[in-house]
Amino acid sequence: MIVSKYNASGNDFVIFHTFLTKDRSELARKICDRQNGVGADGLIVLKPGIDKDHIEWEFYNSDGSIANMCGNGSRAAARYAFDNGLAYRSFFIKTGSGDIGVNVSLDVEVELTSLKILSDNIIDEFDFKWYFYDTGVPHLVCYVDDLDKFDIEICKQLRHKYNANVNYAKIFNDELFVRTYERGVEGETLACGTGMAACFYGGILNLNLSKKINVYPKSGEKLGLEFKNNKILFRGFVKHCFDVNFDI
Repeated sequence: MIVSKYNASGNDFVIFHTFLTKDRSELARKICDRQNGVGADGLIVLKPGIDKDHIEWEFYNSDGSIANMCGNGSRAAARYAFDNGLAYRSFFIKTGSGDIGVNVSLDVEVELTSLKILSDNIIDEFDFKWYFYDTGVPHLVCYVDDLDKFDIEICKQLRHKYNANVNYAKIFNDELFVRTYERGVEGETLACGTGMAACFYGGILNLNLSKKINVYPKSGEKLGLEFKNNKILFRGFVKHCFDVNFDI
């Protein structure tokens, strides 16, 4: 089968399109394996609609689990869909967390509309104060003065205790710097779109962060985030890495 590799700010995905719906968890594990497969953080399967205004996706983490939403994944999917003539420059992706509006130009912008506060109380864990949000998938967020405080063992414990992704964020000169432990990948990734959005959302609610900023994940790439009309607009460059014939 022919598949494509796309990279969105350090998050990498294998993508293909089909009209068939089925469980592809095992395929995701095989194809995302970095030693024996193509290698990726996730598998995206796009299913074209009857017009070019909507497209549906299946999203699998590298361990084969299904995620309702992925910010960088939706940007990569949008670029793939436009590159392959499956959609117009502006269209909607149907995800597990609802329809996501996307716009493809030099950069790719997505609208994150599913914003929820999962805990009204600050959570105290490991001498850090955590906020708990859902920006398509659940995220724990703590704000630190030094991102070297990121602790993989703490992340692992909190990921399982709260069934959530875990983020450390630093605000400096009204810019945001983020490191994320992603469930499904079960490790730190170079970028997580919904994680950056959760840190941005928490910063606006609690720390007087500006509503339009630049954000930098571990990959160091610059992305733009804007809070407008109770939505988060998330934009950045997406790279088409290569196409490959994968033997299943």
